Amino acid sequence: MHTLRYLLNHSIFVPMKRIFPVIIILITLSLLGIIVLQVSWFRDMIVLRQGQLSQKAEEAGTEVAIDLSTSASSAPYMKIPRRQNLNLLPDDYAIGFGRPLLSQHFSAFEIKEKLKKAFDQRELKDLNFEFAITSNSSSYNLELQSENFLKEADDEIHNKRKIIAIVPPESNGLIEPRDPFEHLILIIPDLKTQVWESMVWMIIGAVVFTLIIITAFGVTVQALLRQKKLSEIKTDFINNMTHEFKTPLATISLAVDALRNEKVMSKPDKMNYFSGIIKEENKRMNKHVETILQAALLDKQELKLDMKPVHVHTLVQSALNNYRLQIEDKEGKVIVHLDAQNDEIIADEAHFTNMISNLLDNAIKYSKENLVLKVSTSNQGNNVQIKIQDNGIGMNKETVKRVFEKFYRAHTGNIHNVKGFGLGMSYVKTVIDVHKGHIKVESTLGKGTCFTVVVPVADKSK
Repeated sequence: MHTLRYLLNHSIFVPMKRIFPVIIILITLSLLGIIVLQVSWFRDMIVLRQGQLSQKAEEAGTEVAIDLSTSASSAPYMKIPRRQNLNLLPDDYAIGFGRPLLSQHFSAFEIKEKLKKAFDQRELKDLNFEFAITSNSSSYNLELQSENFLKEADDEIHNKRKIIAIVPPESNGLIEPRDPFEHLILIIPDLKTQVWESMVWMIIGAVVFTLIIITAFGVTVQALLRQKKLSEIKTDFINNMTHEFKTPLATISLAVDALRNEKVMSKPDKMNYFSGIIKEENKRMNKHVETILQAALLDKQELKLDMKPVHVHTLVQSALNNYRLQIEDKEGKVIVHLDAQNDEIIADEAHFTNMISNLLDNAIKYSKENLVLKVSTSNQGNNVQIKIQDNGIGMNKETVKRVFEKFYRAHTGNIHNVKGFGLGMSYVKTVIDVHKGHIKVESTLGKGTCFTVVVPVADKSK
């Protein structure tokens, strides 16, 4: 037994305690690294994408500028103004400037359509833009512009601006290179935002996969914590089982040795005494085995119940009678108030009694001297409420949370005489659940604990 405990405590679980923090740190660092790399990649991608869109937009604008220049010679010449407050030009205007303005050949709608077509060819279909045509290269007087050009032209911080010269072809022989020429001004409003919008599905995909990784990390950590907890529970259970079986086995061994003594063999009363000890200790071990087997049945949900109408007061009194001697041994007293008017429930008599017995046993085991045990019943609507209150050592918040966990046993400080496998309260919770009731725990460390059980009363109409 000692060898088994040593191997379990030192060969398996100690390395787990050392490895677990390392695993958590490595996974955390990996996750943070992935997130940092993704953020850095997106930043670089945004800058690169902005450059690409800006370059493509400039290429499209240059293409349209060349097209406007070459098409102007064959486009009809119109003296109708294309913008507000543009005076009709005199017939000899071409002599002063060298040629008619583009606004006298094309409308804003026509130029916009040409730009859209050029943008579509370069996969910039969803890119928003504004444009304008200027009359000369010195002061950039506007001939015509898109609807929101003037509004977007004011924001030079967020918007991207491209100025493209519309150089007239020199093959017509009328225009000298020194003559002023018009410009196409392109504005891409809030380019950075548009780039983000163009990458929205890529960003969503990256976020989703990152969340999946984080979820997998969380599940892994949770599984490791659960495994660590199960390992600790298993160790505690084996330690408890070793202690519980060690005492009766040692007692039986001493009794057997005594029976082999010739002096004892010659005295029938001594023989009966030592054989009685062996029998009692054998019963004690059988009880422990039954407790473990019962826990296994609870795990498999194979608990067989004989449900029938029973009276809670009868079961409480029966359980109290079984603990009279233990309470007297503790020099304690019991205060009983069975005030429930309707105490009839549908329950398995044996298991429900065992459930109450476990609560009483728990109160006695973790009590101090001068135990005061209060047991009361009352009706709460269609339920009967059973309260078992003691003035024992109480429990801290962590113990209250985990008191119904299988194999969990509260730390008792300087009290070392509390024995068991940590299965009693788990059994209590299971029995209450199958009876469609619930249990509440209130405890103050050093002052005592109160268990409140609520189960539905029997429906007499059925």
